[in-house]
Amino acid sequence: MLNQVIIREATRLTRAGQLVEATALLQRMLHGGSAPKPEHRNAAQARLPGLDPLTIDATADVVEEREAPQISPARSDQRRRRSSPLDGMRDFSGLGLRSPIARAPLSPSDMVPEGTRFIAGTFNNAAGSRTYKLFIPSRCEGRRLPLIVMLHGCTQSPDDFAAGTRMNFLAEEQNCFVVYPEQPNGANPSKCWNWFRTGDQRRGGGEPSMIAGITRQIMRDHAIDPKRVYVAGLSAGGAAAAIMGATYSDLYAAVGIHSGLACGAASDLPSAFVAMRQGGGSKAIADGKTSVPTIVFHGDRDTTVHPKNGDQIIEQSTGATRPTTKVLRGRVPHGHAYTRTVLIDGAGRAISEHWNIDGAGHAWSGGSPAGTYTDPQGPDATREMLRFFLEHSLGG
Repeated sequence: MLNQVIIREATRLTRAGQLVEATALLQRMLHGGSAPKPEHRNAAQARLPGLDPLTIDATADVVEEREAPQISPARSDQRRRRSSPLDGMRDFSGLGLRSPIARAPLSPSDMVPEGTRFIAGTFNNAAGSRTYKLFIPSRCEGRRLPLIVMLHGCTQSPDDFAAGTRMNFLAEEQNCFVVYPEQPNGANPSKCWNWFRTGDQRRGGGEPSMIAGITRQIMRDHAIDPKRVYVAGLSAGGAAAAIMGATYSDLYAAVGIHSGLACGAASDLPSAFVAMRQGGGSKAIADGKTSVPTIVFHGDRDTTVHPKNGDQIIEQSTGATRPTTKVLRGRVPHGHAYTRTVLIDGAGRAISEHWNIDGAGHAWSGGSPAGTYTDPQGPDATREMLRFFLEHSLGG
């Protein structure tokens, strides 16, 4: 049960800039604690020792992971060290992540196929500066190619996200560029995109302006088809991707959101906590243009971002249209069952897909154990997102 007294006090502390103290109150509420008495308010304002960094995201559920067959003993040992990236993270306390887990270093073969490039870059504008990694496919000469923008989750990096999703490998197959903007810990202590702040939910300012700026910089510097530019993300990155679709529908032809939240689901730290726990309001802060085709993946056992948020994303993306619904069910061999709901407009075009994955938690479906927050038991979110993206183009 949400304690409204604690919510109000956390809101007051957030507005006063006391995010650590607000987090402590929300953690106390999660564990059944009561609000501080008025006469002891100063104690709540004191910095509390031992609190984790503010993280508007959380751990994935631990899932069974399998090693690939025919791996050399040395490589097998390395895989085993990576195969449980979430070990020790069960002690999730609401809004914080525990200290990083020791992991074997990523190798280039975890991130990119042979013969391709993965280069670093930087973008600057009035809102700030962000670095990024750009995947360049081997067959990029002579024609304009699609671009996918990938937004990582909390505590992740471009290299980690690329390894876990294996998007670069699928992009090489389909001949696409992929760019991974990086959120530094100076912008958020746990490297989360700040999807819950109103200043980072608007076109032309804050983090959306930097993500759009990186997108346009890649479009200027490389042969990108402007009608086939897409954005996707996981968790906090998924929420940021939803914001990009709502505020830059003239830039992105489709959006992919994994375990995320709708644009406008929260406006501050307390409302972010509520949205993650029970679903947020799906009030769009959009640019008034046509809704962007959207594909959503969400595990039905996600205890970090409530599955209801996936429904709200789809509701927001369809807008005022009255689509026809097609429901398909399947199961990955030796993996998860899923329900795939496709919404089709009057012209027969699939305008959204919602993949609800049975038994899955807060992790990238079908991802590689080389990266963090992945569930190798599928279905393959990367392949399905890319397939959905390439079925859509701006004005198409």
